Amino acid sequence: MKRLILLTAAMALIPGLALGQAIYPLDRATILSGSKFDFKVEFPTVVQPDQVEVLINGESYDTLLGATAEFIENEDESGGSSLLLRDVSITEPGSYTVEAKAGDTSRSVNWEVFGTSAEPRAKNVIFFLGDGMTVAHRTAARILSKGNTEGKADGRLAIDDLQYMAFIGTSSQDSIHNDSANTMAAYMTGHKSVVNALGVYGSRAASNFDHPKVETIGEAIRRATGKSIGIVTNTEVQDATPAAVVSHTRSRNDKPEITEMHFAVAPEVLMGGGSAYFLPQSTPGSKRVDDKDMIAEFQGAGYTLATSATELQQAVADHTDGKILGLFNTGNLDTTLDIRQLKKGTVEQFPDQPLVADMTRAALDVLSKDPDGFFLMVEDGHTDKATHALDWERAVYDMIALDQAIAVAREFQEANPDTLIIFVGDHTHGLSITGTVDDDKPGDEMREKVGTYGDAGFTNYTDEDGDGYPDRMDVSKRLMMYLGNFPDHYETFGPKLDGQFVPAVADADGNYIANEAYKDVPGAVLRTGNIPVSMNAGTHSVDDEVLQASGPGAENFRGYMENSDVYRVIAEALALAPATN
Repeated sequence: MKRLILLTAAMALIPGLALGQAIYPLDRATILSGSKFDFKVEFPTVVQPDQVEVLINGESYDTLLGATAEFIENEDESGGSSLLLRDVSITEPGSYTVEAKAGDTSRSVNWEVFGTSAEPRAKNVIFFLGDGMTVAHRTAARILSKGNTEGKADGRLAIDDLQYMAFIGTSSQDSIHNDSANTMAAYMTGHKSVVNALGVYGSRAASNFDHPKVETIGEAIRRATGKSIGIVTNTEVQDATPAAVVSHTRSRNDKPEITEMHFAVAPEVLMGGGSAYFLPQSTPGSKRVDDKDMIAEFQGAGYTLATSATELQQAVADHTDGKILGLFNTGNLDTTLDIRQLKKGTVEQFPDQPLVADMTRAALDVLSKDPDGFFLMVEDGHTDKATHALDWERAVYDMIALDQAIAVAREFQEANPDTLIIFVGDHTHGLSITGTVDDDKPGDEMREKVGTYGDAGFTNYTDEDGDGYPDRMDVSKRLMMYLGNFPDHYETFGPKLDGQFVPAVADADGNYIANEAYKDVPGAVLRTGNIPVSMNAGTHSVDDEVLQASGPGAENFRGYMENSDVYRVIAEALALAPATN
């Protein structure tokens, strides 16, 4: 009976259920003192204003929040009334109980408002995000980059020496599962949200831009400090991870609008792909639906444009007080494997794309000129995108590329010990190293060439030029890695040298079936999918992420933490709410 009562109580807290009102921010929200947020109460039915009572710590909400909310009698024809108050803040740290009543229904939530010390622990924060990163990506990167002899790694990755560690929960406001938008937004706002959302709580509002907003780290830094901001990615700059630093929308796909949100916050450094969303619709290749020329807007605001690795080097060399906009592809940059070795994807069209380490070094050169310090976010997005495609070779090659960017940051940290470095993934994939596959084993059945336990032995990747990358991926004895969640596809037991793997294609009914382009690869095996046929790629997993950090404030990462707790450590390190503790 006790479990039934607890279950009933928990159901009453789920937004949208008729057992009670929905209140935003949610129950157990942690809110930075002085940060801006939207306060919203949603009632399950249409009510009248005189039926509504909303209290915060026993007093009318407007006493604390300093304004009266808009009453919406039937919000977007949803059949329910709402109270909405935009851009409020609470300056006094402490515990707050919010109670909302309308007729016979009621709901209460608890918030914790936290302050920080008056003086920052860290002058600079460099936040590295390995999108979709799992422990398997890291292990494979170490094997491919450094080697392993008699059971011991022959070298260490840069991430191996980051001092502090924590397990990070990645579940969402609406699901135990996750996506890159709401997980990165949790790091960048301190608030949980729904899948596909950036900088907002998922409510019943009809417009993507009307959901209750919470302040992003970019906005907090602009409001509370004089620090510079940098955003670096090898995806589109409008993609979920870089967008989370600045954006507010229920849909991560609002990329033209996200471009304008970047412009509103105006990071001193913005680098990646996605130029198609900057160009006016009249320009070939544009993905805008208006005539705004966002490149011209950025240039008018003092940004130097770089469209290649060579131009980026020149822009950094010429840099004085301006800002840098690096746009190196109309879409995502190509994977590191394609850029460095295979020359596939769009490399022929964009032959001079910088790697993540190149962009990180350039960003640090620019941002470090700010005497107030900086916040820099660096993402490798291809650990995720290639893993979705069941193309672990490209994913791991990019894991090595990200580790080399972290090595650049570690060198900077040695000279600037007041720098906090954080490295984490936003969510995991169901990826594991299961052993090796040895082409020299006899027979034609590739599955019989897979070695496990003692039969796995060691791989024969080489790095003759010492650059940290394997000289080739199609060695005769290589890692065998599998995803646990996948569509129908043909497993070929080897790297896809002709281009990124496309495991499944749509049939006449729109269901995804194994791509027969790989059917006749010698030894290929049909694997029947274990996810719905409406999905054409591997999916995320709910496993905890592993966070590592080093520098002032890093000791606060320990044990199990929610992804939304990471924001608080950053805020405290940078003292984003000074003189409130």
